[in-house]
Amino acid sequence: MTRGEFRTLMTGLAFTSPWILGFLIFTLYPVAASIYYSFCDYDVLSRPVWIGTLNYHDMLTDAVFWKSLKNTFYYALVSLPLGLILSLLVAVLLNNSVVGRPAFRTFFFLPSLVPAVALAMLWLWIFNGEFGILNYAMNWAWTKIGVFAAWVSAFFSDAPLHWPKPHFPNWLAEEQWVMPAIIMTSLWGIGGTVVIYLAALQDVPRELYESADIDGASTWTKLRHITVPMISPVIYFNLIMGIIGALQVFSGPFIMFGGSGPNRSALFYAIYIYQNAFEYNQMGYACAMAWVLFLIILALTWLATRATRKHVYYAGE
Repeated sequence: MTRGEFRTLMTGLAFTSPWILGFLIFTLYPVAASIYYSFCDYDVLSRPVWIGTLNYHDMLTDAVFWKSLKNTFYYALVSLPLGLILSLLVAVLLNNSVVGRPAFRTFFFLPSLVPAVALAMLWLWIFNGEFGILNYAMNWAWTKIGVFAAWVSAFFSDAPLHWPKPHFPNWLAEEQWVMPAIIMTSLWGIGGTVVIYLAALQDVPRELYESADIDGASTWTKLRHITVPMISPVIYFNLIMGIIGALQVFSGPFIMFGGSGPNRSALFYAIYIYQNAFEYNQMGYACAMAWVLFLIILALTWLATRATRKHVYYAGE
């Protein structure tokens, strides 16, 4: 190495040293330390004690661990497909030439910019069982339908119609309604995914649609055989990001239900990691849980890649 090359190398390292130091201190060291702590009994306040694989063994008999894992998988299996399908349909609609299209795009994208804390507080008000706007709207709609049904019944029959008064769910206090409420909150923020789909739809060749129109193809046929295959790499990307995000859901349920909910119905895996690390002072157990989550995400990502590799179309292939 010449003197000039050495000087160039040192100059480059000097400019990149802030990033290198940040990576070593805030990324590489925490990851390496978490591996070690996952095999230790560590409460942050005292020195870690090596216990081998005991933390991983304890997960097998921890009922709360399995409850949090079940809740997380339930949420992911329902919210992820709903989010992907709904965002794709919205993007296809917004891609058409309609009056006020920019306003509609802004309308769907703005909710994804709302901070998580503010959004959670908003949903707390919406889902309130006694004074929430959702139950109020449902009650109003049910009442109007009842008035109309009574009018129709009186017009055709002399017998009075007994319109039942329904029981609207207490979304935040009834165990069976907690997860549907959380899933609905996840669909509120599909705007970011919609924007990604819109960008992909701009690259679909218009001549393909024109040829399909000449052949008399329906809207559904064009969506299935042109749109979806042409934007399949973007669908795959959103699928992978959705898997990662759904398995790490934290802020909304934590703020809305305090990390638990009735009978731990809102206890998610990431929340249980946080509780073990910072509430129960079981940092070693939390590190072990974090590495199990990493392996789960890695396995699901690999399965998704294997399952979709024959259905993802890349231009030029």
